[in-house]
Amino acid sequence: MSQPVEVDVVIVGGGLAGLSAARRLDRAGVEWLLVEASDRIGGRVATDVVDGWHFDRGFQVLNTAYPRVPALVDVDALDMRYFTSGVLVRRGGELHRLENPLREPMSAAQTLNAGVGTLSDRLKFAALATRCATVPAAKLLDAREMTAQEMLRKAGLSHRMIEEVLRPFFSGVFGDRSLETSSHVLAMVLRSFARGKIGVPAAGMAALPAAIAGPLPYPQLLIGARTLEVTPRVVVTEAGELHCRAVIVATDPSTASELLPQLPKVDMHGLTTFYFGADRAPIDEPTLILDGDRREIIANTVVVSNAAPEYAPTGKSLIAASVVGVSAPSSASETVIRVELSRLYGVPTDDWDLLEVVNIPEALPAARVPQAQLRKPVDLGEGLFVAGDHRDSPSIQGALAGGWRTAGAVLSWLGTRVSV
Repeated sequence: MSQPVEVDVVIVGGGLAGLSAARRLDRAGVEWLLVEASDRIGGRVATDVVDGWHFDRGFQVLNTAYPRVPALVDVDALDMRYFTSGVLVRRGGELHRLENPLREPMSAAQTLNAGVGTLSDRLKFAALATRCATVPAAKLLDAREMTAQEMLRKAGLSHRMIEEVLRPFFSGVFGDRSLETSSHVLAMVLRSFARGKIGVPAAGMAALPAAIAGPLPYPQLLIGARTLEVTPRVVVTEAGELHCRAVIVATDPSTASELLPQLPKVDMHGLTTFYFGADRAPIDEPTLILDGDRREIIANTVVVSNAAPEYAPTGKSLIAASVVGVSAPSSASETVIRVELSRLYGVPTDDWDLLEVVNIPEALPAARVPQAQLRKPVDLGEGLFVAGDHRDSPSIQGALAGGWRTAGAVLSWLGTRVSV
């Protein structure tokens, strides 16, 4: 850019929050420009395709119950591939099945007789999930806030049920093995899991940001230009200066704090995903496997290609294993993961190929108590705004809803300025 560009709104960051904000501003007829530092849109939602294998940037899934998703994209057009609604728990040398009774009512008897937790546990957890799915969200968020672990204990769930099923499951969801995550976040997650289906687009999770960006005018997406400085009315990028009336910073939380020093720094949880390729799937269903033996090494594992064959070359299977925290690739860590996967699946893993190790040090914002109503202020004054899942709930829904909400705040601010 040889001359400064002038627009109404500059959006810094092309992740889900930034794209969602752009969609709302575009719909309102506001002149905007989005600036993204990397060579692609999508932020933390990305897919690498290598020799016919699809590696999402960490094991990610799309929940059809997220309200903002169908408002922004045609879910059917994403060509979704779904995982089963339950989980398999490896405990004591056996796999035990737990299904979502709200989505699979015919499986209720099998779930009640599963060999993990107690019958009372399974009934109480079903009651908790049903309440989260049916009670208005506002009422759930008005409940007294506590940690996720405290909420599960308050529901009457035994130590055994929490340790064998719920801690491994939610540690993978939150990136938080201690379950210090807010009960408000847990309630919203339970709500979405109970009400929706979980899957991935056939082309990979990168199809989601691509679909959100689809209706946007491409020339207004400035890709590959890092933002150096943000001030009221001026955004300085590597490509030049952008003059505007309002700025939305929709970057990752760490970058947002650098660009907007008035923002408090956000603690982040890390996740590592090990991707293996095999000639034969170790299990013939697309079901998440949890470690009920309390080894606390692998949070969960799944044969991704059982749900989405497109993720692997013909005749091959893709297995993902998620680890809480950052695990530097090494022969030692690979050996441990192979041993654990062999135990979880009950098959040898020596002939599996380690294809990729995806380390994401800042996978999800920590959502510790207190989170209150989840939604944090987005208007920082003087025409500066911030958007992202760190201002809402740490999820795809939080990013999309946060971007949409921030764009609404900008529209309100612009309207006030115009009328003056």
